[in-house]
Amino acid sequence: MRVVVFLLRLAPTCKGRRISKILPSIQTHYPLNYTTANSLQKLSHGIESENEGVDFNLLFLSCNKIRLADCLHALLVVSGKVQSVFMSTRLVNLYANLGDVSLSRCTFDQIPRKDIYTWNSMVSAYVRNGRFREAVDCFYQLLLTSGVRPDFYTFPPVLKACGNLIDGKKIHCWAFKMGFEWDVYVAASLIHMYSRFSFVGVARKLFDDMPARDMGSWNAMISGFCQSGNAVEALDLLDELRSEGIKMDSVTVSSVLPVCAQLNDLSSGMLIHLYVIKHGLEFDVFVSNALINMYAKFGSLEHAQKVFNQMLVRDVVSWNSIIAAYEQNGDPVTAFGFFNEMQLSGIQPDLLTVVSLSSIVAQSRNCQNSRSVHGFIIRRGWLMVDVVIGNAVVDMYAKLGVIHSARKVFEEIPSKDAISWNTLITGYAQNGLASEAIEVFGMMEECKEIIPNQGTWVSILPAYSHVGALRQGMRIHGRVIKNSLYLDVFVGTCLIDMYGKCGRLNDALSLFYQIPRNSSVPWNAIIACHGIHGHGEKVLKLFGEMLDEGVKPDHVTFVSLLSACSHSGLIDQGQLFFRVMQEEYGIEPSLKHYGCMVDLLGRAGHLEMAYNFINNMPIQPDASVWGALLGACRIHGNVELGSFASDRLFEVDSENVGYYVLLSNIYANTGKWEGVDKVRSLARHRGLKKTPGWSSIEVNNKVDVFYTGNQSHPQCEDIYKELRVLSAKMKSLGYIPDYSFVLQDVEEDEKEHILSSHSERLAIAFGIINTPPKSPIQIFKNLRVCGDCHNATKYISKITEREIVVRDSNRFHHFKDGTCSCGDFW
Repeated sequence: MRVVVFLLRLAPTCKGRRISKILPSIQTHYPLNYTTANSLQKLSHGIESENEGVDFNLLFLSCNKIRLADCLHALLVVSGKVQSVFMSTRLVNLYANLGDVSLSRCTFDQIPRKDIYTWNSMVSAYVRNGRFREAVDCFYQLLLTSGVRPDFYTFPPVLKACGNLIDGKKIHCWAFKMGFEWDVYVAASLIHMYSRFSFVGVARKLFDDMPARDMGSWNAMISGFCQSGNAVEALDLLDELRSEGIKMDSVTVSSVLPVCAQLNDLSSGMLIHLYVIKHGLEFDVFVSNALINMYAKFGSLEHAQKVFNQMLVRDVVSWNSIIAAYEQNGDPVTAFGFFNEMQLSGIQPDLLTVVSLSSIVAQSRNCQNSRSVHGFIIRRGWLMVDVVIGNAVVDMYAKLGVIHSARKVFEEIPSKDAISWNTLITGYAQNGLASEAIEVFGMMEECKEIIPNQGTWVSILPAYSHVGALRQGMRIHGRVIKNSLYLDVFVGTCLIDMYGKCGRLNDALSLFYQIPRNSSVPWNAIIACHGIHGHGEKVLKLFGEMLDEGVKPDHVTFVSLLSACSHSGLIDQGQLFFRVMQEEYGIEPSLKHYGCMVDLLGRAGHLEMAYNFINNMPIQPDASVWGALLGACRIHGNVELGSFASDRLFEVDSENVGYYVLLSNIYANTGKWEGVDKVRSLARHRGLKKTPGWSSIEVNNKVDVFYTGNQSHPQCEDIYKELRVLSAKMKSLGYIPDYSFVLQDVEEDEKEHILSSHSERLAIAFGIINTPPKSPIQIFKNLRVCGDCHNATKYISKITEREIVVRDSNRFHHFKDGTCSCGDFW
């Protein structure tokens, strides 16, 4: 009763004919109890005074909430207007526009004689609310049960709803059968549908066969090429459009601008921008947003901001675009500033805003803000609604190194997709937790509904590289060969890195020459692989080939080059590359480049040059720079400079236990045990623990891991017996133990026992016992190889006539015939 009175108050000027007795109709369309029915019966008699003047159109426009729509529905029932198919269909649309498609369907089902306008409205209602499967089912119900013939308005929404190509083809057949295939709207929708399923060839044939095309048809085909990654074809079609004298509109421009970024063609993008200005499209919000995104992809932030500043109207997409522009180009401070401006302007952040914000926080290394962002998301319930948000939070925590929080959020995501798994795997791998990354990948494999993709291989292969899991890496190689994904530049590069870091340099080089090499990415990988193997001359040759093939080096290339020169003692070439990088390629050195230069000079013994180089740096040195100097002081035994470098290190990174170990080693090497005790006490006071050294070896498809002084291995007795035999033979050839590498103040016989029980020697002895004579042995060590073990392994390679390959935390050592590939320079 109240609903009718309420709506009558909305339309108080009721004049006209009397309302007929409509109780049966009311009970049919709006079920009522006995009391309410009697009340409405009396009301209908009481509204015998003029009613025709009620402006139902105004009432429809006034309904902006479901509650009001329900009231209007009741009034239509009372007034008898619900009998009108037109009015009932308007109700179907009203409920759909207010987001309640269930009420739309309920109203639709109560219409006794539906026309095609009613059916089209119901199909569109499902599509507008994202209920695509139900939209297609409704279309089939129209065809099979209604006796109503579809028209050209029926096909565009249902084609948009197609979730698979089979339904799309069936609907195409119906459109063809009924003669609607060449209607410009239907044809454009067919082009969109086939393009969405990557059948751009079929879409292009439809486009070419169209007897007449409107702007929407051109835009559909251009957009189809863009969405399927056919950037060149999209620009070619754009040329056809312009050659026919047709002007681009805002949709055309918004579709084609991303293509310029795909092709790395800034010139074409700027020409389109000029066209936009010339034809007055620069104030269109969609065009401006597309321009901001395009300039952001090219790193032209000044141009992106200029477009943003000139916008008269900005929507949430505009703000998201400018925030993402700075976030994706490594300027989180400016990006966060725009986020604050967005809030002040009254625009509410949406899901994409928060995705960018998560990345901004990760780049800023701000753990406190990460909790704020996470809380913001939880309060709005977005973590349970959109998997993209969950993935962004996992990625944020992983990049901040808070991997336990990343894992917790991952487990809370209700519907994980492949990206969710890839993000967690990458998080573990990037935080040095390769074993955990491999464990998560195993869990992903057990989820049959999750199909690994390109991102999965790019995530897991670095983890296999880290632990030297060659066989697992080779299995991944076999899987990607089946899908031809090994030709993908990123997957191929990860495979190159895996083979190189697992000691299979020839396989890495062979694969390198099979994949596309028109970007710097694979070149950087193969140069880095040869660098860690100490093949400096080969690195120089590869760099020459890179330039000959017209590939421009980037900042990563020079990091790899400088590191290779450092490992090979190529001081002059390293200094030359450092100058060339700046003078010829305009690359400003980063802290990584400066760290490589300090390492280059320091390893070669030029400690004073390295120290002066640091003092002349135009930017503040970080832990990597001072760490490189401290490492050089460890190699050359410079206690004074090492102590100075460690003081600077503890100022910028007091939580890295490795620096305490380095300084402790420097003191131990020179017999300054008081200094050793002081450094160790400082580390304990700060709650830091030394990472235990371990070495692993794979024999008969089984990986055995050895720790220093290991006594628990089943073959422990045989291993130590073999070591005693080897030690006697080495001494007969001139081997003298170097006790400076024993970091405890004990007697000499105890020092010799400590040296002989280092993890790498245990692993080598195990390999000798369990592999055929003269066969190669490969060892993986998590820390830098001990100097005495390095010397001993040269003797062992000569005695056993084996090649012994050791990969430590810095590089590869290939021992053969009593020499090492590093030339004792590591």
